[in-house]
Amino acid sequence: MLFPRQICMLFLLVLINAAEQSVPDKNSGCVNGHPGIPGDPGHNGMPGRDGRDGANGDKGDRGDIGTCGEVGKVGPKGDKGEHGVPGIAGVKGKRGDNGERGPPGKMGPQGFSGPLGLKGQKGELGLSGPQGIKGDVGPIGPEGSQGDIGYRGDKGIQGPLGPPGRPGPKGELGQPGIKGSIGVRGEKGSKGDIGEQGPKGDMPEIPKSAFSARLSESTKLPGASAPIRFDKILYNRQGHYDPETGRFTCAISGAYFFSYHITVYSRNVKVALVKNGQKVIYTMDSYQAGEDQASGGAVLELEVGDKVWLQVADKQLFNGLYADEDDDTVFSGFLLFAT
Repeated sequence: MLFPRQICMLFLLVLINAAEQSVPDKNSGCVNGHPGIPGDPGHNGMPGRDGRDGANGDKGDRGDIGTCGEVGKVGPKGDKGEHGVPGIAGVKGKRGDNGERGPPGKMGPQGFSGPLGLKGQKGELGLSGPQGIKGDVGPIGPEGSQGDIGYRGDKGIQGPLGPPGRPGPKGELGQPGIKGSIGVRGEKGSKGDIGEQGPKGDMPEIPKSAFSARLSESTKLPGASAPIRFDKILYNRQGHYDPETGRFTCAISGAYFFSYHITVYSRNVKVALVKNGQKVIYTMDSYQAGEDQASGGAVLELEVGDKVWLQVADKQLFNGLYADEDDDTVFSGFLLFAT
């Protein structure tokens, strides 16, 4: 920022320069006059703008390393630490030498009485004393134990005639007699005895066909567009279901009922019950969270050789059929009646 004195000096220099330009040349024959009286200094101008910040200077040289300071005071004692882990038990030491025998102790209290001794031998039989006076009749003694069975006695005298016994079994049918004349109709007789039960007849042969199987850890989340292999057999006595292919083959023409119970996990499920390649019914479940359950069933009329199976009806995004130790996916079917 310019000071007032410097501003005045600049103003005088400007006036002098202007006067020199206005003076005519010497060749014109004019004589220079004396310089005029300096004018009054002008008013202070407006302060100029602040200059821009200069560029950062170069980094200075590194200073000398200072001297080491004084050793600090000893800090306060810290709190006691926690107990460490117990150490490993040391090796058992050697047995010490036997000490000298101490003086005898005081006499202890009197002990308990010992057990009774054995009974002594029987003494010799003494002389018989004089016969005493007959005593009174004593009380009746206790009833004695039953004696042994005696020998069979002799046959006794025949007793009186007893009452008539029960009727005996029915005799064989005799020869037919000569037909007699028609007699007077008699009164209705009593009901006869029930005859003996006849031999058991042969059971009628009932056609049978049934199966039930479930998924295992290796067959869960099955592929799409192929029969689902329920490889853990629950019942398949007739062998009409093949766990290797997952197909049931009809061996008896008739009406069958098929059902399935599904555990859904991690993906959606869309399955179809298929008969000879034709999809009969669909079941779909959208997976939400945790484990869902879905089921379906239908009655189908089958001829010998027809095949029925269950398969994922769409891409593998819909194959969330699941099985583990606590959850099962089961496919079952059985014959209702033969045709």
